[in-house]
Amino acid sequence: MVLHSQNLYSAAQTRELDRLAIQQEGIPGFTLMQRAAECTFLQIQSRWPDANRLTVVCGIGNNGGDGCLIALLAKQQGWQVQVFQLGDVEKQTGDAKKARESMNAVGLRAQDFDPNQLAETDIIVDALLGTGLHRSVEGVWLSTIQAINRSTALKVAVDIPSGLNADTGCELGEAVKADLTVTFIGRKQGLYTADGRACSGKIHFEDLSIPEKLYADVPSHHGLLPQQLQGPLLNPRQQNSHKGSHGHVLVVGGASGMNGAVMLAASAALRTGCGLVSVATHGKHASVINLQQPEIMSHGIEDMKQLNPLMDAADVIVLGPGLGQLDWSTDIFYHIINTHKPLVLDADALNILVNNPQKKANWVLTPHPGEAARLLGCSTNEIQSNRYMAVKKIQEKYDGICVLKGAGSLISCDDKISACPLGNPGMASAGMGDVLSGVLGSCIAQAIHNKIDIIEAVLFAVSLHAAAGDACALVDGEKGLLASDLFPYIKKLINEI
Repeated sequence: MVLHSQNLYSAAQTRELDRLAIQQEGIPGFTLMQRAAECTFLQIQSRWPDANRLTVVCGIGNNGGDGCLIALLAKQQGWQVQVFQLGDVEKQTGDAKKARESMNAVGLRAQDFDPNQLAETDIIVDALLGTGLHRSVEGVWLSTIQAINRSTALKVAVDIPSGLNADTGCELGEAVKADLTVTFIGRKQGLYTADGRACSGKIHFEDLSIPEKLYADVPSHHGLLPQQLQGPLLNPRQQNSHKGSHGHVLVVGGASGMNGAVMLAASAALRTGCGLVSVATHGKHASVINLQQPEIMSHGIEDMKQLNPLMDAADVIVLGPGLGQLDWSTDIFYHIINTHKPLVLDADALNILVNNPQKKANWVLTPHPGEAARLLGCSTNEIQSNRYMAVKKIQEKYDGICVLKGAGSLISCDDKISACPLGNPGMASAGMGDVLSGVLGSCIAQAIHNKIDIIEAVLFAVSLHAAAGDACALVDGEKGLLASDLFPYIKKLINEI
């Protein structure tokens, strides 16, 4: 069972947790607001100890109430504080009104927003809009968000960046681009995918001491993968193991002139630690693969019957890298697709699947947003507008496991969706998906031999691939990062016990 701190929640679920804490456990709403302010200000102080000038931009809801109490705490600590207020304060009620009055009691009063005054501040606290936003921001709200984004000051979002949809992670017009988001009670699922990755910056979660038992009353079907790699695939190997003990991956693809993709996938499978890797590819370049990577057993395929012994020997089949959509490609696809062996489908294997949709429990589909759109018969924008819904629909339509790649990759299996918090923009480069397919194949093959559940292997593989990208970018930068640059980092990470 995933601890609640790793669960992901919709805005409605978080509001329900808040309601239960207040009504069922008797925790005053103002107490929760005070805790949120204290946690946020503590994060600000610990991360930027030299800062002492704070600007808080508040709305009139509870998010704005949090902001008022953050301003109050900063004032009490001797900071230079200015507060801007948007919205009609005459309409403010309840805890948010109480928070504003508490701030006023120490001589700190909100002003009308003035973008010119953002120049003389170290940190801007975004306490404008909370998790209930479902339509595009406009008017003064939009212009304020744009002014905050133009500022060179550090930006801290309270609970969620204003303008971001808490459920889908999509910007609603424009959202604040925070350096830090301090989120409360439940991790909002939109922070971890789509635009949420670009808007949230570093994310710090605080449950505000909500009793653990309340989380059982609001079950979550979404979870966050660990920031640090963990799991049985990191365990040391037995001294008496041999290459057959660690799995055999067959990579199938590489139509005429497209051997690079299948080469990347096969090399990634080796570097991830499986014992054997075979490649079934077009006869024109089978020998070239052997020259580039002699550890790969490369086979030219002209007659589909040549695939049979290769399939029989493999534990898992990766189908699609560089496969193309020629007659040769479709013949291979239909020859392999009915195997009982686990399958990883990528690239053109997914495009061929569109023409013959079917369900299989033994495969892992790995679409990027464009391929996902073809699988569902919709536009890429529709996929990106709700990635959680998209990955679930693909998994329901085709069965098995679906990995929707992109900023904040999502993995759907049965009724559970997991989000990967790792990865970086440098990984948006050619061949990165081929490497992922090889990593997936290798982890699944090793899982089979170690009696590990395949979904656990898939989740580990996605994390490993993303973590390798992050490690590589940390050393060499994001721009110009190549898919093959990940190989030494994959090898290093898979050996960290």
